[in-house]
Amino acid sequence: MRQTNTFKEAQTEVKQDVIIADNLERCLAEAVGKVEHDRLFVLTDTTTKQLCWPVVQNYAVMKDSIMITIQPTDEAKTLETQATVWTSLQKGGATRHSLMINLGGGMVTDLGGFAASTFKRGMAYINIPTTLLSQVDASVGGKTGINFGGLKNEIGVFNCASSVILSSTFLRTLDTENMLSGYAEMLKHGLLSSKENWAELLTFDITTPDYATLQNLVAKSVAIKEEIVNEDPTEKGIRKALNLGHTAGHAIESLALKEGRTILHGYAVAWGLMMELYLSAKKCSFPAKEMHQLENFVKEHYGKFLYECKHYDTLYKYMTHDKKNVGGVINFTLLNNVGDICLNQHATKEELFDMFDFLREGA
Repeated sequence: MRQTNTFKEAQTEVKQDVIIADNLERCLAEAVGKVEHDRLFVLTDTTTKQLCWPVVQNYAVMKDSIMITIQPTDEAKTLETQATVWTSLQKGGATRHSLMINLGGGMVTDLGGFAASTFKRGMAYINIPTTLLSQVDASVGGKTGINFGGLKNEIGVFNCASSVILSSTFLRTLDTENMLSGYAEMLKHGLLSSKENWAELLTFDITTPDYATLQNLVAKSVAIKEEIVNEDPTEKGIRKALNLGHTAGHAIESLALKEGRTILHGYAVAWGLMMELYLSAKKCSFPAKEMHQLENFVKEHYGKFLYECKHYDTLYKYMTHDKKNVGGVINFTLLNNVGDICLNQHATKEELFDMFDFLREGA
């Protein structure tokens, strides 16, 4: 199954193939074959090199590819790591006409996409996301970047991969925590789309998944994001909807990074969704029933993020640095109802502290 996205910005048109791979070897060969290139590089982290590289390393199309490996987890999504990738490309003889395959989770596709987009002012790249989170989040839209100054994704560019290849083969390598991390983004897409999609996600057993059903749910989730990104590729309008749960979620991640606490991105998004639906209920009359559905799901599957009242000012400070803000005012995407999106919403400091209370203490 192939979905072609056409993004138009000014006079520029960029096409990105999102491929649901029924045959990974064939799909990868086709994706590489459509990009004329002089050298092929593959970026992995140490985890995906061990678990995912063996799946593709003997494919004919990967012959003579040059491997670059970085450390895993979001702590490695830094300028220092970025520099090592640029250095490896330089030493490997990469040119503007080379091609890079990013084989890994969201950290690898974000950082690798940024490396490819900036080296020699831009070379082509292909994403093969290997986690559920990266398949439903990094697969469409062309956001690339790294963390900087203690803030998430502070530096980066919009630049689409030539192809994104999604295969359930890699999902079988994931533990429950990483499956849940990706599922948080799918929950977000469900909330943005329809009550039918929302109900389907609440009843699916993500802890012991049926992979055929999961592949179908992933395709639906990607299609929801695809529709939004196709309408607004550079986040001037409706694409802001995809930030639901992320204003609060990124603040949680930044606090965790500051304190040396490792949390998965999707867990922060789940807690962020919980907070922002609470804010939606207070400011946009979002139904209490659906708010508590999410609250119960998050508590059951993601547990609690432990923090205290003394952290509130820090969380608030991180929110003031959010990239969606205009004129120093914190900008939220909220909901009137499931599928009824309310962009460019604001809240007072007192309202945000109430939101922090809700996550810390529950309703």
